Amino acid sequence: MKISLTCIQVFQRAVAAYHLHNNVDEAEHNPFSEGSFEHLLFAKNHVDTVQWHLEDIVRDPNIDPVAGIALKRRIDKSNQVRTDMVEQIDDYILTLYAGVDAVPGAKLNTESPAWAIDRLSILILKIYHMQEEAVRVDASPEHRTKCTAKLRVLLEQQTDLSTSIDELLTEINEGKKQMKVYRQMKMYNDPSLNPVLYNLEKK
Repeated sequence: MKISLTCIQVFQRAVAAYHLHNNVDEAEHNPFSEGSFEHLLFAKNHVDTVQWHLEDIVRDPNIDPVAGIALKRRIDKSNQVRTDMVEQIDDYILTLYAGVDAVPGAKLNTESPAWAIDRLSILILKIYHMQEEAVRVDASPEHRTKCTAKLRVLLEQQTDLSTSIDELLTEINEGKKQMKVYRQMKMYNDPSLNPVLYNLEKK
């Protein structure tokens, strides 16, 4: 089975599982064996799905400012978790192709496979919610028509992105592309790198 198809199936399952409760505080119910690639994909999409809904909630114009700040900080932490999990996916793929030698002239890709898979995870979320909007009974016909058109574009994008992921992995497996991973090294969450945080200690 192609990796992109595995990703799509697991991501769709994770999105559906979240929406059984539709609660950002509901625990993750991961059905896959811990340590498996599918377990990691499910957990990754669960984080994405919770953050998707946190981003909706924090945009409520009537939100209590204190609650809004708390949500923003929760989203910041979630972003760090998402980045860490993308790097775990890249680690899995690096191990998968560890024995492959690059052919002379093998080129680098602009992004690692896991960051493309990250985009696919978000795309599955967009498709789910655009489908909801395309059939929302309390929306106007114009709204549903526009969302149906957008849904068609998103589904086309899913096909293109999944094809590109599989082609990239095939080229890595054949040694035609080099896989090189740079850690994100986010600075704003690191107390030793964020000047606002490390200057607090001087006050």
